[in-house]
Amino acid sequence: MDLSVGGGLGRKTFLHRAAASQRSDIGQETRRGPDETGPGDQHWYTRYIMREAEGRVWTAAPMHLAVVACGQRLEETLTMLKSAVMLSIKPLCLHIFAEDQLHASFIEALESWPSSFRSRFNYTLYPITFPHENAGEWKKLFKPCASQRLFLPLILKEVDSLVYVDSDILFLQPVDALWSLLAHFNASQLAAMAPEHEEPRIAWYSRFARHPYYGRTGINSGVMLMNMTRIRATHFKNDMTSVGLRWEELLMPLLQKYKLNMTWGDQDLLNIIFHHNPECLLEVPCHWNYRPDHCIYGSNCGSAEEEGIFILHGNRGVYHDLKQPAFRAVYDAIRQYSFREDPVSSLLVPLEEELLKTTRSYCGKSHVLFTKRLAHSLANVNRDAQRPHGR
Repeated sequence: MDLSVGGGLGRKTFLHRAAASQRSDIGQETRRGPDETGPGDQHWYTRYIMREAEGRVWTAAPMHLAVVACGQRLEETLTMLKSAVMLSIKPLCLHIFAEDQLHASFIEALESWPSSFRSRFNYTLYPITFPHENAGEWKKLFKPCASQRLFLPLILKEVDSLVYVDSDILFLQPVDALWSLLAHFNASQLAAMAPEHEEPRIAWYSRFARHPYYGRTGINSGVMLMNMTRIRATHFKNDMTSVGLRWEELLMPLLQKYKLNMTWGDQDLLNIIFHHNPECLLEVPCHWNYRPDHCIYGSNCGSAEEEGIFILHGNRGVYHDLKQPAFRAVYDAIRQYSFREDPVSSLLVPLEEELLKTTRSYCGKSHVLFTKRLAHSLANVNRDAQRPHGR
């Protein structure tokens, strides 16, 4: 069977959950949990459930968006997907990698969205699986399932380019804006990421890292724009051999060399790779990956001060506690929003009111940054509501 998925919009395939758990032509005999190894052959990643968009035929080329969800991340992931679909202009192909027990809940939630929004995206559900060798080691690297992102270029072989985001991401600007940066890649660049920090004196990597890292402060892998065709074709320089190694040849040797010196798992591996291959990375400003670090001790993201926050990254669980109420306010507003309501009056206005209650916190003092781009994006959603979407 063809191992590649997500690249052809003409495919009309829906593998029902019952069928996916039985022996079939997908090359799997039983469902496996994320802590189990995949089969010992090239088909370790071929089981999936695909669902096409309802209704209209797309004439615009879609954007590809991937996320990984494990444990208690279902609602958080759905909120991220809601922000992406709600604001998108071009249609989306969603690639959702999730533990098997979450698949039915994802299907139920996504299929319940109004048809006017379901027509904007396709989605494919994948299991959490790793290469047969060392699968257990990849599984427990940093957080459960986090290293799955490293294998996306090998799994999604027919997908040329992809946006990967962590489940705790919220789009405040259309995905299209990030996707458009692909056109700005030069001949050697194959990925775009934002720095881990803006100030080396207080940045984690520049103070504590025990391995090579990119640039002055390292990079954060919560938002990654990738030209995966280039990733698959590139031989990467490294500090293990005198010759370049392909992506699939590079990952395990790097893990074995540096695993005792790494803190942030797969993000550390990406930092090591781009330390040796800086010409391959387009470094984007911090407003593309705005985290509590950018405001918790005072505002230190200049691009967000100028243009507003494009993508909000609620790492350290700040959507779910009271430590950073401004971040939680944005998350709750999008989570609670009903697609059937006017987004300005039902999402933006209540959010602005809620953010005014957070001004005693450092991040809350910058509350205008949290809605500057979102207000513009939602105004466009209202304006285009009666138009065919991305077609």
